[in-house]
Amino acid sequence: MNPDTAKNEQDKTPVAVHIAEARDLLHDLRNELGQHPELDEAIQKLELALSALTIQTGGLL
Repeated sequence: MNPDTAKNEQDKTPVAVHIAEARDLLHDLRNELGQHPELDEAIQKLELALSALTIQTGGLL
């Protein structure tokens, strides 16, 4: 982790940090496994759900 990444994570809420880490893990998994339709669908659904949650909470994640 570079210093800029560490600084950005300190500025985020704990929920935002968890979301960013989960997203990174899913994308790393996608890179390891290659394109997999079910994994791509799961990532897309999670991203849509997080977007909806962000809107519902007024961006207070």
